Amino acid sequence: MAKPVLRTKLCDILGIEYPILSAGMGPSLVGEKTGAPVELVVAVSEAGGCGVLGAAGCTVEEMRDAIREIKKLTDKPFGVDILLPSQIVSAGDQVIDGPQEIPLSEVLKSLPKAHYEWLLKIKDEMNLPDIDVMIKLGSTTSRPHAAVKVCIEEKVPLFCSGLGNPGFMVPDAHAAGVKVLGISGNTRNAGRIAQSGADLVVAQGHEGGGHTGRIGSMALWPQAVDIAAPTPVLAAGGIGDGRGLAAALAVGCVGVWVGTRFLASKEGGALDVQKEAIVKATDEDTRRTYIYTGKTSRATYNQFHDLWETSGLETLPFPTQVLLASGIVEMFTKANKREFIGPFAGQVSGLIKEIKPASKILAEMVEEAADILVNRLPERVTVKL
Repeated sequence: MAKPVLRTKLCDILGIEYPILSAGMGPSLVGEKTGAPVELVVAVSEAGGCGVLGAAGCTVEEMRDAIREIKKLTDKPFGVDILLPSQIVSAGDQVIDGPQEIPLSEVLKSLPKAHYEWLLKIKDEMNLPDIDVMIKLGSTTSRPHAAVKVCIEEKVPLFCSGLGNPGFMVPDAHAAGVKVLGISGNTRNAGRIAQSGADLVVAQGHEGGGHTGRIGSMALWPQAVDIAAPTPVLAAGGIGDGRGLAAALAVGCVGVWVGTRFLASKEGGALDVQKEAIVKATDEDTRRTYIYTGKTSRATYNQFHDLWETSGLETLPFPTQVLLASGIVEMFTKANKREFIGPFAGQVSGLIKEIKPASKILAEMVEEAADILVNRLPERVTVKL
């Protein structure tokens, strides 16, 4: 059987075969380095899509090494995703003197008194183990300008801003032949990203996993297409098969940005316990919460959500809340308390029934979307003009 042809303007912009990008998912809070590692990037790009490295959990140097490793393994286009929080971008990169990593247990002592005492109380009451994880300094999130510089120096085909507006780095990126993508959860920011000069905008609906907004996908996508025009828009949030891809194309998007479905792949960077949670989840088994990062994010429901709600504490700002949540989840993980562990994941989890190779996920998505557009719709819908 011949491979299906499914091309859009996105394919021409990035030089790819199919209009599918795997989301540049960073790490959750359980210890994996990233949700979108080198292996996933290579698998998706080799299959005809565009794999995107999740570099938010890397140091700048680790990100450079990963970029060079991808180049050794594939000559296909790929992307790199980092976070660009506006307050950190404005303040400038963190200056690191002394040790390059420090114990998380020591960092947690700098939390507000009430939050630190609550953490110790939970540790004592639940007989949780000590926190012995180390926190690496110099992450791409704390050094966004250095991270951007590396991506430009390495001439990555696509730079992706998973959080924040990448407009400030667009001129330098374009001068180096690097395409720029920004992600938005509402039409206002979609317009801002487009106006800043980005080549592509991702409109992620409320259903999506990880950091996500308040607007549902089917309401957001067409509005983002309108406000960002003529900048092309990709759809994200609730896409797990060819039906989602076909729907996105129907409302005017040029492609899709797919997270949870690729996270739960053979090459996805999630831990086995996280992938199992996604496969077991229904469409109602995720929650949108501030507890993990201080910003709204969607994760698979677990008892940590209930524990936090009974604490009476205010959520700390990003990225301080990340430290608190990391400490708690680290202890739950070491104690094997799976009922308190759940990965970042979207409502599309209910569609995911098994862990598959990323190449098979992409191929099935393309085949189903092509079949819908060529066969199923004409069979079901009569159109006369």
